[in-house]
Amino acid sequence: MTVSSTDATSTFLKGLQSTTPGTTGTSTKSSTDTSSLTGSSSLGKDSFLQLLVTQMQNQNPLDPQDNSEFVAQLAQFSSLETMQNLSTSVDSISTLYQSSQALQASSLVGRSVTVDAGSTYVDTSKAMTGSVVLPSSSADTTVKIYDSTGTNVVRTIDLGTQKAGTTSFSWDGLDDSGAAVAAGNYSFVANGNLDGTATNLSTYLPATVSSVTMGTTGSDMTLNLAGGTQVALSKIKQIGI
Repeated sequence: MTVSSTDATSTFLKGLQSTTPGTTGTSTKSSTDTSSLTGSSSLGKDSFLQLLVTQMQNQNPLDPQDNSEFVAQLAQFSSLETMQNLSTSVDSISTLYQSSQALQASSLVGRSVTVDAGSTYVDTSKAMTGSVVLPSSSADTTVKIYDSTGTNVVRTIDLGTQKAGTTSFSWDGLDDSGAAVAAGNYSFVANGNLDGTATNLSTYLPATVSSVTMGTTGSDMTLNLAGGTQVALSKIKQIGI
């Protein structure tokens, strides 16, 4: 009795779907084929090729498979193999990217960076320099420095009228009365009068990288800065020495 191609295909697929770990869909396959069929109901490229061969072996010689249908199945097999190869390539690129991140991270530890942040650790024994970003001209620009509580103003720096762009400011570690303050975390709040409207402005502050936390696949690294603050790698504007 001749087994139809449809019956052979159905039997083969049922064998793929009913396999359990440690068993195979057929007892006549090699160990390589067995590993592709074991414990999985997914149709990989090896199983797809076996299915195609099974169809050819069991086709009705009086009514063979149409050439166009056979070519279409070969095209499907080629597409499946291409997608699996692409997936392998993407995984390799992801691994290389993570390795590159790790190398980049190790080079940042101990270095000074300028980051887009509102607070930073300040060694008040020496002057620090930050910058303010103005989207347009400002008639009255100030930077207020708050202590670690975020409520007490330690120093107010008057920058006056500034043009659009990036404006630098310096702090010598003294408060408004001229007394030296202790080293620690300080917040910097910049304001400007833009077209008659009081506007909060972005600040870029210096910090030292103490360690780096690697991100998961597709996410940014996190820089752990001196003083306990954290910023994303994308927030870095400049890397110093």
